[in-house]
Amino acid sequence: MDQKLLRKHHFSPEIIELETKLDQAREGGGIQRLEKQHNQGKLSARERIDELVDTDSFEEFDMFRLHSNQDFDLEKQRYLGDGVVTGSAKIDGRSVYLYAQDFTVNGGSLSRTHAEKICKVMDMAMKARVPIIALNDSGGARVQDGIDSLAGYGDIFQRNVTASGVIPQITAILGPCAGGAVYSPAIQDFVVMTKSNSYMFVTGPKVVKQVIYEEISSADLGGAEVHTQKSGVAHFISKDDKEALFTIRRILSYIPPNNKKPTPYSSPADKPGRISKIIDSIVPDDNHKPYDVIEVIKEVVDSGVFFEISEMFARNIVVGFCRMNGHPVGVVANQPNVMAGVLDINASVKAARFIRFCDAFNIPLITFVDVPGFMPGSQQEHNGIIRHGAKLLYAYAEATVPKVTVIMRKAYGGAYIIMNSRHLRGDVVYAWPTAEIAVMGARGAAEIIFRKDAGNSGDPEAYMKGKEKEYETLFSNPYRAAERGYVDHVIVPEETRPKLIKALEILAEKQVVEPDKKHGCMPL
Repeated sequence: MDQKLLRKHHFSPEIIELETKLDQAREGGGIQRLEKQHNQGKLSARERIDELVDTDSFEEFDMFRLHSNQDFDLEKQRYLGDGVVTGSAKIDGRSVYLYAQDFTVNGGSLSRTHAEKICKVMDMAMKARVPIIALNDSGGARVQDGIDSLAGYGDIFQRNVTASGVIPQITAILGPCAGGAVYSPAIQDFVVMTKSNSYMFVTGPKVVKQVIYEEISSADLGGAEVHTQKSGVAHFISKDDKEALFTIRRILSYIPPNNKKPTPYSSPADKPGRISKIIDSIVPDDNHKPYDVIEVIKEVVDSGVFFEISEMFARNIVVGFCRMNGHPVGVVANQPNVMAGVLDINASVKAARFIRFCDAFNIPLITFVDVPGFMPGSQQEHNGIIRHGAKLLYAYAEATVPKVTVIMRKAYGGAYIIMNSRHLRGDVVYAWPTAEIAVMGARGAAEIIFRKDAGNSGDPEAYMKGKEKEYETLFSNPYRAAERGYVDHVIVPEETRPKLIKALEILAEKQVVEPDKKHGCMPL
């Protein structure tokens, strides 16, 4: 409290009472529990907020809320704030609302009062049309609250869904997140987890052991590495709380406060007309040789800065944010360095989700294409590659933001169509001279078309090699597609950056009139 105000009131009983309650609220579950939190390498709820937001910008609400449940001796465990800190703040000068669960109070468990505080701040974020940030550290539902805690989760989920596509929603998992609690992060836009202390699962190790007799640790069941590499639930893994909170700040630097506001512009240090003298040397002439597409991306974007999303999940496709002449842009790129850049189930879902986020918040998309097709095999087919691949198709076709494509090398079959081709309303499609746009590779095509004739020739092997070369001449280039208008222009690789910037500038005011409907039926 301001010292002048304290002198003015001369420590009146009312002010002393206020100061006492403020101290009690800030103390959370007490010094011993706070020390335990620190010993685990975790910050407290308020320390996390201080680390995340601009200095002295946090305005707290509902510090004095108390739960009303008196069952199971809960009347003896009443802490001001009830285990969650809520309020508004600024991050890099931009307004946000946020809540941070306090594990020192009843393990951060969610009671009816706890949920009401979260719902209130989410409602305020929607009214103000600014991002909502959740810092999760909770043992789950407060069991003593019974159905009221479940009702609280349901109220939060409904607000998550209502806010989806209207305001950005970002979650950091900084401790446990179990049971019904996992579904709020799952339907938010970005999830950050810490490597050592965070985990998410619907049912914990004890229940798993009881039901299916499987012994497994919390980390192996739902740790950060599991969710960033295998399930794809989390988008970022951080070494500790501070790094996780910095990641949230970085995400916010690329996205608008809501779906009606422009993205945050940053004056570029890079020249829009800069050409790259090494970009064409990154991609080998031999289309069977791998390369790292991120090196290509960094040659094109402002100052070589690319912020990758879901780096460890479905690594055969790359998604992330960059800036082009100061403006945020979403990037989707096949990654020939992993599985030859083939599209499979996980890659399709990863890219589709990112595309839909960018479209919801009016972030233009650039697509770099080098794709041999979809992953073959019974495992992919039986697990629904058709259905999941259709999600990527749907996301690209549905998106109305500016969409620009660069075909660098292979663009075969259905994968060519799906990777933001002209046929799915790609606005501008560029191709490098090395592009190969065809139903399939020359070798496979020659075997299908000419295999009967090969048996009648004197030298079947030489005959097939000749026919393979014939198919390459006809189709393994960008010019047949350019002749038909499927490719707008064939460009030299070194001019990729200035060409993309010009295209995005022209498309900045793009508008699409869609048929009137409630929503489409995405193949979920």
